[in-house]
Amino acid sequence: MYWVILLGSVAIGLVVLELVVQLVLVRLIVPWFENGPPFQVPDSDEDHRAERFEFETDDGLTLQGSLYHHLDQTPRGLIVFCHEFTGSQWTAMAYCEGLYQSGFDILAFDFRNHGSSDSQHNYVPLHWLSDHEMTDVQAAIQYAADRPELAGLPIGLFGVSRGGAAALVAAARNPAIEAVASDGGYGTNTLMEFHTPRWALLVVPAWIYKLIPWWHSLLTLAMVRWWSQKRRGVTLTHVERWLPRLASRDVLLVSGGSDNYVVPQVTHTLQSLIGGDSPEPCIVPRAKHNRARSVQTIEYDQRLVDFFGDMPGAEVTETVVERLHEQTPVVVD
Repeated sequence: MYWVILLGSVAIGLVVLELVVQLVLVRLIVPWFENGPPFQVPDSDEDHRAERFEFETDDGLTLQGSLYHHLDQTPRGLIVFCHEFTGSQWTAMAYCEGLYQSGFDILAFDFRNHGSSDSQHNYVPLHWLSDHEMTDVQAAIQYAADRPELAGLPIGLFGVSRGGAAALVAAARNPAIEAVASDGGYGTNTLMEFHTPRWALLVVPAWIYKLIPWWHSLLTLAMVRWWSQKRRGVTLTHVERWLPRLASRDVLLVSGGSDNYVVPQVTHTLQSLIGGDSPEPCIVPRAKHNRARSVQTIEYDQRLVDFFGDMPGAEVTETVVERLHEQTPVVVD
């Protein structure tokens, strides 16, 4: 009986110690988790070529959008663009110009709490994808499906950074989406796990971190996500859980070879989670986060045109991307 009591006391003591350690780690890590990196967002002004519109979300917000519609020809398809965190609908053509010039209509919109869309009370968006953004994407897709002049067009999704993650999940949830492209997209879990060693070394010495089992780190990360969601009243979208549903779909992943946040390894991890016959990601050498087009403009545009041009009903009739760039100089940052 003595040894049973002793062992029980030791076990309880270890559990209490573990809870105390986890509480300390969570309180230290949550501020870093919620503090977004300084993403570069292209300068953007209102584009006179776009038709302005607005639409409602299922939870009652009004979002603002813009449609680049071809009036002089039948569009090859519709691309719904999901902008990056802190971006707006007006960054769309910094990534979609080649698609528009080759005959695709582009529909862009401001996520809630961005641009001119409504702001949700008591919601402060982070660079992590939440169910609020997914509600916005679904509303945009529904709006596009309800417009008579867009009826029958094949629909593709294209997103950048956090918008890339939103596009991937939305495509997984919507069988009607023919193809999805993501530039610099990421999942919360995948990105956290990749950067854990860097975060950990800000808290504990390297020699101590080497002694910590990986399962303990995963438990800490799960508690960080749980605590952040609880105190902010938001549900983060589990991107990785949806990716296997894209195994039989047309998916294009793009990443910058010099991106030190969403590093190419993260993009390759997303591709492995998709599985199936999904092609290898397109890694653009020397490109930083969201800057692939500024490094390889013609190649970037042509890849997107070829990719979305494979959607049923969007077959290529004439490629105009090269002609476009013969007329428009490319400025590389």
